Amino acid sequence: QLQPVESGGGVVQPGGSLRLTCATSTTLLKIYTVRWYHQAPDKERELVASQTGGGGRDYADAVKGRFAISRDASAGTSYLEMNNLKPEDTGVYYCNILRVDGTDFWGKGTLVTVSS
Repeated sequence: QLQPVESGGGVVQPGGSLRLTCATSTTLLKIYTVRWYHQAPDKERELVASQTGGGGRDYADAVKGRFAISRDASAGTSYLEMNNLKPEDTGVYYCNILRVDGTDFWGKGTLVTVSS
């Protein structure tokens, strides 16, 4: 079973930065799609960034220009670089790995709190 494990969350002031890491047991990130989701308190989980196996990246409008997704495919690791953080970025961030057969795997999330 492929089990993503997120890390890197924490408390940061508005305008600050964090880098989240999604570690997996696969070396097939050049085939799978990695998706990062954000779940704010009392809200639905929302997709904020994704990277396809081919390397294409996509971002939600709310994070464009501030977040960047990247990967070390040989290490099975995805990163979410988050800059200029805002209080509304607070919440749990989840990593999701989507395989080509349509199955996907979720991590347990890492908490980000943006507060002064």
